[in-house]
Amino acid sequence: MRRKLAAGNWKMNGGSVELGEIRTLMGRAATRQTDMLICPPATLIDRMRALLGDAPMAVGGQDCHTATSGAHTGDISAAMLVDAGASHVIIGHSERRQDHGETDATVRAKTTAAWNAGLIAVICIGETLQERENGQTLDVIGAQLSGSIPDEMTPATTVIAYEPVWAIGTGLTPSLEQIAEVHDFIRDQLGARFADGADGVRLLYGGSVKPSNAADIFAVSNVDGALVGGASLKAADFGAIIDALDAA
Repeated sequence: MRRKLAAGNWKMNGGSVELGEIRTLMGRAATRQTDMLICPPATLIDRMRALLGDAPMAVGGQDCHTATSGAHTGDISAAMLVDAGASHVIIGHSERRQDHGETDATVRAKTTAAWNAGLIAVICIGETLQERENGQTLDVIGAQLSGSIPDEMTPATTVIAYEPVWAIGTGLTPSLEQIAEVHDFIRDQLGARFADGADGVRLLYGGSVKPSNAADIFAVSNVDGALVGGASLKAADFGAIIDALDAA
């Protein structure tokens, strides 16, 4: 049985004040069947981990470099994330792919670096609006899965997040049928490549997940949770999404 996962990506948002939202969420964590993960800016990872103490909530990074160290100004290695208290890292988010030109090969190399440091990789995939309108969605998703995931993948080291690029932060959401089609396709593709071990990999949906649509999304086949953007910054909103996931 795959445990549900609610992951929050704070992106380039949040400071010391926002840690108060984490204090509010901590009260929910102990009674949940849903795993909880927050990926704040790197500047908050160590403080968030210290604040959480023994609370059953995980902290993750939003990116890591392929190298373990070196002359890479402004970058952060997987080992540094671990040292700061992270257990997970988001890799290949569409904003990294678009803003920084990251390719599937880059995502694959970063995933290997994350695993080598002991991190769980949350690998993001998703199509653009033009690719969706051109009927290329499954071709794009298939290529990203093939190119981004190393051969050594296991359910213990990997989470896959499907985030249609055109739905992130836009308020637009694919139909439930479209979400089901992609998530079922991902499960089938993983099964074909990794056999029985793929069934334990958690598949998250991301892209304008909010309290008003969370229950419907979590009822879709092969949706094991969500990677949530803006709504994860507020305990009330993220908590409502977690409630919906618990009830699914």
